[in-house]
Amino acid sequence: MLEIEKLTIETVKKVAPAVVSIVISKLMPPDRGPLMRPAYNPYNQFGMPLPEQSLDGIPPNLSDLPSHRVKVGGGSGFIVEPDGLIVTNKHVVYEPESEYTVITSDEKEYKGTVVSRDPINDVAVLKISADNLPTAVIGDSDTIELGQTAIAIGNALGLFNNTVSKGIISGLGRKITAAMGENGLVENLRHVIQTDVAINQGNSGGPLVNLDGEVIGINTAIIFGAQNIGFALPINWAKTDLDDLQQYGRIIRPYLGVRYVMLNKDLQEQYKLTVNSGALVIKDHIPGSQAVIPASPAFKAGLRENDIIVSIDSHKIDDKSELADFIENKKVGDVIPLEYLRQGKLIQAELKLEERK
Repeated sequence: MLEIEKLTIETVKKVAPAVVSIVISKLMPPDRGPLMRPAYNPYNQFGMPLPEQSLDGIPPNLSDLPSHRVKVGGGSGFIVEPDGLIVTNKHVVYEPESEYTVITSDEKEYKGTVVSRDPINDVAVLKISADNLPTAVIGDSDTIELGQTAIAIGNALGLFNNTVSKGIISGLGRKITAAMGENGLVENLRHVIQTDVAINQGNSGGPLVNLDGEVIGINTAIIFGAQNIGFALPINWAKTDLDDLQQYGRIIRPYLGVRYVMLNKDLQEQYKLTVNSGALVIKDHIPGSQAVIPASPAFKAGLRENDIIVSIDSHKIDDKSELADFIENKKVGDVIPLEYLRQGKLIQAELKLEERK
């Protein structure tokens, strides 16, 4: 057996016990979900005979039946503390009305409770009531290099737990837009890791590891229709979240309170602007959205829709230096200067960062 194969096998043996499957379920009304669809089934799901006047095995009055819990999805996660603290993707545990069942590698089931969801990044932390659990070793995503070997472990398609796939790091610092749940919301993810490791639905939230058995990323997204293009969040994002949980009991992130698009030459021509760089404050397509959130730090600093933020904290805003990058590296309570254009006039202001709820 080749040394690289031995190393791969040892890595999987080291990490797999800490990987969990997450089953997502919802309470559905009796007229929804996979209830009584077989056409000639003479009994309902409770083992009771159907009324003679029922059609295609469906009782005529569905409101007489109780609501039922239905599996609506699945994801993955990995244990980071022996008392049951689990890291996963926020989009896996995004909906508060859902219930989450965690299945460990020894096939034991636990009720999962969402401890905190990162308000900016696609990271969340779950907790189960257990002790002496195997844990994953957290690595350093800042040391990742193009071409290095990476291994993904997760609950592929929500059906095949502890599925292992292997590949390389294909790209760094990518920017993607990913869907959040079923309500049409999307999230812009920056600085993510691109990999050719086979990642399927259900792998979300599982670990991406190096050959030292260290978690370097959280598998989070694929591009439908493409081959061998997957994305993972840098594990250092989760390390920051875990530090916040330990220190404050919740994940803390500063925010500005604006929606914006980064300008380029095409957008300059489209909107007939005087500049081709900066952050144009503008609302998105979602009904009811606002360009500037009332009472937010941006609002208090005087920013309004159609303003163009050109610098923040003495740093120029352009396509290589996004506004969100500067905010992410700041702390709640920091007071920072900014400059913005309004109808061609340069305005200088200060804002105090507040906690994003």
